[in-house]
Amino acid sequence: MGRVAFVNGQYVPHGMASVHVEDRGYQFADGVYEVIPVIAGKQVDGIGHRERLARSLRELRITPPMTDRALALVIEEVIRRNRVRTGHVYLQVTRGVAPRDHAFPADPESAIVVYANSKPAGGLGKQAEVGVQVITAPDQRWARCDIKTVGLLPNCLAKQSAREAGAHEAFMYDSDGYVTEGSSTNAWIVDSEGRLVTRPVSHDILNGITRLSLISLVEGQGIEVVERAFTVEELKGAREVFLTSASALATPVVQVDDRVIGNGRPGSVTSRLVEIFRTYVASEQVDAAAGKTI
Repeated sequence: MGRVAFVNGQYVPHGMASVHVEDRGYQFADGVYEVIPVIAGKQVDGIGHRERLARSLRELRITPPMTDRALALVIEEVIRRNRVRTGHVYLQVTRGVAPRDHAFPADPESAIVVYANSKPAGGLGKQAEVGVQVITAPDQRWARCDIKTVGLLPNCLAKQSAREAGAHEAFMYDSDGYVTEGSSTNAWIVDSEGRLVTRPVSHDILNGITRLSLISLVEGQGIEVVERAFTVEELKGAREVFLTSASALATPVVQVDDRVIGNGRPGSVTSRLVEIFRTYVASEQVDAAAGKTI
């Protein structure tokens, strides 16, 4: 049985899945998306990802293509049909098909695509044991980074710069020299007192679902979270550095540009966070941490 995608109400072979040339997502990046990790056949933070999708749609005034309950069923069916045990589900909703015009169409019909891939689990394998390298790059994105749109060209350019430098990720910084986030991750440091520090939620960053889960999961664990901006220099001089994302969970960063972090190995605090996530994704409560926090 081959791969299957859900496109505008129909389950179709992945190789035949397509959208119209005048879909506004294709022509204007007029759409939003989500990526939900699947580990051991279970969605990780699926509720939180669907809530954020709904928020992104509201912010762009795109009509949801179906109810949340119907979407949840479609996601589960796509996972089942593709026999995904470990991987991810990709969801994309656009304003739909209309004659090309910058202004919104009068009666748009939203378009939706859902598909799933099998791939090794990120954040719990070798990268968690040895860490990754990141570079820094100027943040060239638009002023509403809190909306998870498909307009990702600046992110792609930053990620490509990282790959060409032999790094895993690029941490972007604003015009004042403060770190915003990674090209596809949230950026964190551990300060000298062992506190987790990450930029506060605003229009400048995407409120990561894994970010939210981490904040919830460390409550009662004796680990303090501080939401404040930090500079590139503070990043490079931090006790520990790590990143979070749906695909990476909590991944240690052992080098930033040419600066080695600590002793060049994952630190004790970040290693503890990795174990907290291991326990979480293996539990029956993999939607509990992020729910209703968007």
